[in-house]
Amino acid sequence: MKDIVIASNNKGKLNDFKVIFPNFNIIPISDLVEDFDVEETGTTFEENAKLKSEAGAQAVNKTVIADDSGLEVTALNGEPGVYSARYAGSEKDDDANIEKVLDKLGNDTNREARFVCVISMTTAEGETKQFRGELTGEITLNKIGEEGFGYDPIFYVTEKNKTLAQMPAEDKNEISHRKKAIAQLQSYLEGEN
Repeated sequence: MKDIVIASNNKGKLNDFKVIFPNFNIIPISDLVEDFDVEETGTTFEENAKLKSEAGAQAVNKTVIADDSGLEVTALNGEPGVYSARYAGSEKDDDANIEKVLDKLGNDTNREARFVCVISMTTAEGETKQFRGELTGEITLNKIGEEGFGYDPIFYVTEKNKTLAQMPAEDKNEISHRKKAIAQLQSYLEGEN
């Protein structure tokens, strides 16, 4: 069984990868390297994901997968973008981030937005491949729903007639930006085996 190291300590993400890749041994990078942390200095999701996967592969000499994701709002020139998690400050407060987006948008009628996820995979030899998934939607005027996390309560998916926070996790995961990126990674890895 081939090892894949995930450059994340997020238990939810690690479990997702274990379910999606049952033929691989999924290892959190924290099992191999103490205090692994990469400063996300990139200006795009691609750059930040690559920084993490390359640093991880170099640190453990194995294939490493990392991702970077966030929300882009058209009327805000793509903000919050790579700063999605810390948009309202370094303490990563979901409610404060949501309020900042709603305040900046105000009554703007252009509510178009998209969630983006870029997965970067770097081999022990230093080869990097990237996979990008997107989910388009609109920003609501206020929070709706109790499920999910982050910007889910204000992200309305037109074809589902719901915000992501109104969907059970299984439904959200079927259409999410991360699911789309992972599906590309999955078909790439299956083609390799």
